[in-house]
Amino acid sequence: MKPAINDASARPRAGEPSPVRHRTGNRHDRPRSPDITAVERQIAVLAKRPTPDLRVTWRQLHHTGPPLGLSRDLLIRALAHQLQEQSYGGVSRALRRRLQSLAGASAKATMAVDPGLVLKAGMILVRQWRGHIHTVLVHNDGFEHEGQRYRSLTAIAERITEAHWSGPRFFGLTKRAGTSVGLKAGR
Repeated sequence: MKPAINDASARPRAGEPSPVRHRTGNRHDRPRSPDITAVERQIAVLAKRPTPDLRVTWRQLHHTGPPLGLSRDLLIRALAHQLQEQSYGGVSRALRRRLQSLAGASAKATMAVDPGLVLKAGMILVRQWRGHIHTVLVHNDGFEHEGQRYRSLTAIAERITEAHWSGPRFFGLTKRAGTSVGLKAGR
């Protein structure tokens, strides 16, 4: 059994200030940087401005008018986001590239998997169905099964099972409890 620690600096009594700086228990008591308060002030001013002024600010930032039907609340939120992005920095280049690739794949309808799971060209998906092992090769623009090209995993799953199946679910790519992802390293 270890002896009790009698060092006063190790455990202050309840109600006493912590010896560690900025550990008062109240996050609002911490000193703020001037940048944070300036951005907060600018955002507060947005809420007080009339809607036509907000639209002019949008035009100055985006060089086009706000989308039709955009509510005042969403306009304020979007402008506040722009102010925060200018002050604190935007998303990283890597994230921007990833978002663009997801949007492109979604627009082409070539993406049939969870966006959190990245399927790279050359990967092989393996699934056993009714005693047969089925392998699917991932390409940049779709999938290959038994020498035939497909745009989606769902089309392959339906061909294998002769029933409607979600392709990502059939190949174990969706996040479900107790299910493993069926991926193998490709060529």
